[in-house]
Amino acid sequence: MIPYKKHKLIVGLLFVYMTGMFIYFFPRNNEMSEVEKWVMVGVSYLLLVILWFVLKKRDSLRNKRDDEFNNLK
Repeated sequence: MIPYKKHKLIVGLLFVYMTGMFIYFFPRNNEMSEVEKWVMVGVSYLLLVILWFVLKKRDSLRNKRDDEFNNLK
C-alpha cells in the first residue's frame, strides 16, 4: 500500500466534506442570494487550494530538514 502524503489526505477529506455540505445545504438556504452562495463556494475552494500549497511547502521543508539532519550523522 502506498502511504498518502498528509497534505493530500487532509485537503482531500476537506474537499469531500465541503462538497457534501454544499450539495446538502445549497437548496435549503433561502436567506442568501445565489451570488452570495457561489461566492462562498468559490472562496472556500480557493482556501482549500491555498491550504494545499501551504501544507505541501511545509512537508517539503520538513523532508529537506530531515535529509540534512541524516546527512550530518
